[in-house]
Amino acid sequence: MAAGGRAPEPRVLVCFGALLAGWVAVGLEAVVIGEVHENVTLHCGNISGPRGLVTWYRNNSEPVFLLSSNSSLPPAEPRFSLVNASSLHIEALSLQDEGNYTCWEILNVTQWFQVWLQVASGPYQIEVHISATGTLPNGTLYAAKGSQVDFSCNSTSWPPSMVEWWFQALNSSSEFFGHNLTVNSFSLLLMSPNLQGNYTCLALNPLSRRHRKVTTELLVYYPPPSAPQCRAQMASGLFMLQLTCRWDGGYPDPNFLWIEEPGGVIVGKSKLGVEMLNKSQLSDGKKFKCAASHVAGPEAGASCVVQIRGPSVLSEPMKTCFVGSNVTLTCQVSGAYPPAKILWLRNLTQPEVVIQSSSRHLITQDGQNSTLTIHNCSQDLDEGYYVCRADNPIGVREVDIWLSVKEPLNIGGIVGTIVSLLLLGLAIISGLMLYYSPVLCWKVGNTFRGQNMDDVMVLVDSEEEEEEEEEDAAAEEEEGAHEREEFPKEIPKQNHIHRVTALVNGNIEQMGSGFQDLQDDSSEEQSDIVQEEDRPV
Repeated sequence: MAAGGRAPEPRVLVCFGALLAGWVAVGLEAVVIGEVHENVTLHCGNISGPRGLVTWYRNNSEPVFLLSSNSSLPPAEPRFSLVNASSLHIEALSLQDEGNYTCWEILNVTQWFQVWLQVASGPYQIEVHISATGTLPNGTLYAAKGSQVDFSCNSTSWPPSMVEWWFQALNSSSEFFGHNLTVNSFSLLLMSPNLQGNYTCLALNPLSRRHRKVTTELLVYYPPPSAPQCRAQMASGLFMLQLTCRWDGGYPDPNFLWIEEPGGVIVGKSKLGVEMLNKSQLSDGKKFKCAASHVAGPEAGASCVVQIRGPSVLSEPMKTCFVGSNVTLTCQVSGAYPPAKILWLRNLTQPEVVIQSSSRHLITQDGQNSTLTIHNCSQDLDEGYYVCRADNPIGVREVDIWLSVKEPLNIGGIVGTIVSLLLLGLAIISGLMLYYSPVLCWKVGNTFRGQNMDDVMVLVDSEEEEEEEEEDAAAEEEEGAHEREEFPKEIPKQNHIHRVTALVNGNIEQMGSGFQDLQDDSSEEQSDIVQEEDRPV
């Protein structure tokens, strides 16, 4: 070939390239990595200084001419160009551009340089799928506690990307789950609250080292373990009733709905479970139901009911206090829900003035029982009516207690009076016994004198014998006037025979025999008198 002659025809170069296609200069081979849609430059060896005629081929099944430094030979495609009269610059790479490229340079000697071009693509369009229980309106995923959750991650990439999974719990560092070139999914069999957090899928192109990641937040929800609790309480100084519903122990917070029963009228709905009602909405015995629901179930939800009631008040109607001593007034409240507020008032000396604890008044309360203790009672200051008032939003109840303050009692005078009355009663009873039953008195006397005293006989005349005695006495005075001189000593024997009751040393048998002897003596005297009367004068 003459200097300055024409370059070989392209077909000659093609044939020449075919002859050299199988030859590779191992020591001179280079690897270049490019990305789709990017530009890349392939260098023809690592030679500095002047360059000869450079021609670029692509080694497919047969060498394909791409570009030459000979200006008479146009490039195979407009996106091919020479840089620094030797390097091949390719614009807008595609996956089809990947392969072996050969640079042929003629300068004093002919040299061949081979370049391996690798084209990477992606990762693009990362798709993360988590088989969660549900999705919140803002797109956040949640899984029920104890459920199984499957994770998978896919992306568009060439060569296929390497997938890495990372987990970061709340307020903690990221935790590496692992990576795999072929398997890009895994499962968590038993979800628990400590597995709540951010799950990140990272797709890494092993060729270009370009990576993309997608982070998905996964919440672990669980309902409260126990039943909801309802209560009613006073608020805003007795003018309002506050309904409170609590269902603790779950995540997230449940929703609450207050319903009036019966009727199903909705009172209010909130996440706090607190509703305020005025007195116009209240009546004794009314019920309010709290219906609680949770995103993690149960589907039927849970509920509780409160029933409001007015108070009932019970106390002693009257109390007594001695001057200078202490007294305690008691007030018992029952049936009130919510619990009533208990106040003590005076309705005489200080109407509607609430009594406060002080040096003279001590107020204590145990549950719904309240006591008012008054120290150093004074008749002028403390005597009168006291009011125990029980008040809740449903109603007000009051009870009046009368406190009577008296002077202390004279114990000595009372005892003396009682003793005097006892002695007087004893004297009266003794007199009555002496008057109506002298026999009993003699018996009592004998008891005190002992059992060895002489025999005592008590004669008691009956009323009939007394009448007969009066009639016979008149007759005997006339008949016996002439006999008095003759028989002066025997006149006493002519007395009438009286009924005789004898008590001999307290012996009933002796009494009977004594009575019999007396009758015999009387019979003998009467017979003697008759005999004397029969004798002639």
